[in-house]
Amino acid sequence: MDFLPIFLDVKNKPCLVVGGGEIALRKITTLRRAGATVRVVAPQLAPALAELLADGEILHDARPFRDDDLDDVLLVVAATDDRAVNRRIAELARTASVPVNVVDQPEDCTFLMPSVIDRSPVVVAVSTGTASPVLARLLRTRLEALIPAAYGRLADLCAGYRSRVKERFTDQRERRRFWDRVLQGGVAERVFSGHLDEARAAMERELAEGPAGSTLGEVYLVGAGPGDADLLTFRALRLMQQADVVVYDRLVAASILDKVRRDARRIYVGKERDNHVMRQAEINRLLVELAREGHRVLRLKGGDPFIFGRGGEEIDTLAEEGIPFQVIPGITAASGCASYTGIPLTHRDYAQSVTFVTGHLKDNTINLNWEQLAQPHQTIVFYMGLVGLPVIVEQLIAHGVSPQMPVALIQQGTTHKQRVYSGTLLDIVEKVRRDPPQPPTLVIVGEVVRLRERFNWFQVPLPAEQGALAPIFPDN
Repeated sequence: MDFLPIFLDVKNKPCLVVGGGEIALRKITTLRRAGATVRVVAPQLAPALAELLADGEILHDARPFRDDDLDDVLLVVAATDDRAVNRRIAELARTASVPVNVVDQPEDCTFLMPSVIDRSPVVVAVSTGTASPVLARLLRTRLEALIPAAYGRLADLCAGYRSRVKERFTDQRERRRFWDRVLQGGVAERVFSGHLDEARAAMERELAEGPAGSTLGEVYLVGAGPGDADLLTFRALRLMQQADVVVYDRLVAASILDKVRRDARRIYVGKERDNHVMRQAEINRLLVELAREGHRVLRLKGGDPFIFGRGGEEIDTLAEEGIPFQVIPGITAASGCASYTGIPLTHRDYAQSVTFVTGHLKDNTINLNWEQLAQPHQTIVFYMGLVGLPVIVEQLIAHGVSPQMPVALIQQGTTHKQRVYSGTLLDIVEKVRRDPPQPPTLVIVGEVVRLRERFNWFQVPLPAEQGALAPIFPDN
């Protein structure tokens, strides 16, 4: 190692920053977050630093640096725009054995200020030495996605139980296994989902049950988004990596499943129109049984599980059976497909509201409030509306919507197979009949569709550029 990574306690300790510009501001901000008493030596202060001074957040000596400024300080940062002054400060600091950081002069530094992921009391610091600060920031960004914001609360919870755990498990290996189970299991997940009381109760159960631990698992109801795998949430990705079993249907394709933990058991439950590998009641019961076996169960759904995804039915069963669960929302098909086709669902000149409805046929009819849907200045999004498209068109026109109302039918939105059929209520059915789209599809009706040509930004890659991408589908 070129530098020894340490964490220094600067809370209420005197720290010196020489320089009053924007670069100094960044260093001062970091020091203040750590609780340091910051004194700034500079003839003038940048406006943002002047505001901190006015608020009493920093001390200021309005003059050039003097040698005795280093007396009784814990560390010093040289951040002037004069390299000679910065080097002189560094030489004096080394002579006085005061740690010094010199901005943009790594050869003069005795300590570095790393990129920081702050989940206090959990703090992760990333440094590349003096090689590439930009690379350190990129690494920090990646780590931000892997470390939930609630890790600080988890650390606080663990701190409150350390002495009790040490008394309960005198064997060091048993103690380590206990903490591994707690930090990778239901206790941690309850903290991450904001259920601190449940987390404490789960911790008490783990302590009472001893080395064997709890046999009850948990269910993660995760929205996989509308298609593009890059639209998965950070929490969804994390849970996908730690699940023991994944339960998925046809609306989740290979590119999403590839992000699930490699050794996780996969259970396909089907679910497409008039062809169900497993009925919904059976899926509900399966989730309960898997959790009772002690598994962390990932119920992976396209889009958002609470928008035409029957997620409510699944958690109703889980709650009734006392199975812990959490719901991770996903970008719903309406939002994702509209965005990727350049259609704003609301726009103050065209639509002041948006309505999501299901266009699923039952007995060749669609039971909807057509009078409400026919009102002007709104956007209507029909999920699962391909088969029922003729009925949708007929009913909207019959209830007063202009036959010239713009319509967009979006095939496999946000994926490399995205295709948009544009038209009006008058001609969209014929266009679809002549050139049938590949389901699943989404139908958008409203004046906002006129904006598509102007706002369309997503370009479907050419076949040679698509590689082995697999289609992903919107909400089930």
